[in-house]
Amino acid sequence: MLDHLGLQCADVEAAAAYYLRVFGPVGLREAMRFPQDEGPVVGLAGPEGAPDLWLGPLVEGGENRPVHLALAAPSRECVDAVHEAAQEAGAEVLHAPRVWPEYHPGYYAVFLRDPDGNNVEAVHHTWEG
Repeated sequence: MLDHLGLQCADVEAAAAYYLRVFGPVGLREAMRFPQDEGPVVGLAGPEGAPDLWLGPLVEGGENRPVHLALAAPSRECVDAVHEAAQEAGAEVLHAPRVWPEYHPGYYAVFLRDPDGNNVEAVHHTWEG
């Protein structure tokens, strides 16, 4: 059900160092990193290797900043159905369904705002190799 969780950090480098040091004993490691204008985004993975915890720069909210929660979808059609249901419910659509090649070539997702202001996502991965 859960695909990944994204946290906004006042200092991404300090947060990454903290998580890696404190949770290193359970196998947490840096899986990937990419730059953005606001600062780096760091994907942390457990022993299975998928970057499930993302640390990014503080871009909205201040003290009560929203969380980013991604739920795994079994197909692209399910992602599209989430988008349709969100529109019917009057939810704010942050990004309509599309492929996000900057994450990986088979990353298909829709991004929405929940009633509490959180950035929620439905994502389907097609792993191409």
